Amino acid sequence: MGLWYQIKEIGLIIAMTLFIGLLGYGFYRWLPVQHNPFKPLNLADPIGMATYNKLTDLKYNAGLCQAALLEAGVEVAILEKDDPKARCSLGETMVLQKSLTPYNAAPLRMTCHQIAALHMWERHVARPLAEDILGSPLSRIDTFGSFSCRNIAGTRTRSEHSYANAIDIAGFVLEDGRRISVLDHWREDSVNGEYLSKVHKGACRLFSVTLGPDYNAAHADHFHFDMGRSETCR
Repeated sequence: MGLWYQIKEIGLIIAMTLFIGLLGYGFYRWLPVQHNPFKPLNLADPIGMATYNKLTDLKYNAGLCQAALLEAGVEVAILEKDDPKARCSLGETMVLQKSLTPYNAAPLRMTCHQIAALHMWERHVARPLAEDILGSPLSRIDTFGSFSCRNIAGTRTRSEHSYANAIDIAGFVLEDGRRISVLDHWREDSVNGEYLSKVHKGACRLFSVTLGPDYNAAHADHFHFDMGRSETCR
C-alpha cells in the first residue's frame, strides 16, 4: 500500500511537472505549496503530492534541513561526527530536544531528515487523528528508541537504526490518561485500532519505510519508521 502511494504520488508529480512545462514556467506559482515541487519544504505545510520528495531532498542538504526544523520550532542539539573507526560511525546527527509532543525515550538521536519526517508525521498525522478519532489530544508518544548499533534481526545487514535513521513507535498516551498500544490494539475493532491503522497509513506518505505488526513477528509491538534507501509500507 505504501509503495503504491509513493508510485502514485511520484507519477502525479511527473505528470504535473510536464503539464506545467507546457503551460509555461510561471504557472507553478499557482499550485498549492504541498503539491508544488518547486517550493521549499515547510514542515508546517499540509502533506501533499510533493512532500515525500521534498523530505527525501533534505538527506542531501543539511543546511536546508536544519533551517526547516528551526522554522517549525523543533529544538535539537547537533552532535559532532563520530570516530570513523567506531563500529557504527555516524556523520552529523542530532538529539531531538523538543517537538510538539514529548517522547518517552531519551535521548532520541537521529539524522536531520529523519527528525523532519517524524515531526511532520507527529504534526499532521498523529496529533490531529488523536483528537478526531479518540477525542483527546496526545500527551506523549512512546518509543523503543532510535539509534542502535545493530543489524536487522536475523540478518547480517545493518539496520537503519545503526545509521540513526529510524525510530520505533510503541504507543501513544492521551491527555485523558488512555494509552493506545501497538501490541494490544493493532487490528482491534475499536477506535484504538482505527487510530493505529490510520497513523500507520499516514506514515507511509512521509517515510521511506513504514513497518508494523503485519510485516513480521519482530514488529508485533511497534511501528518502524525510517528514511533509508529502501521504500516499502507493510
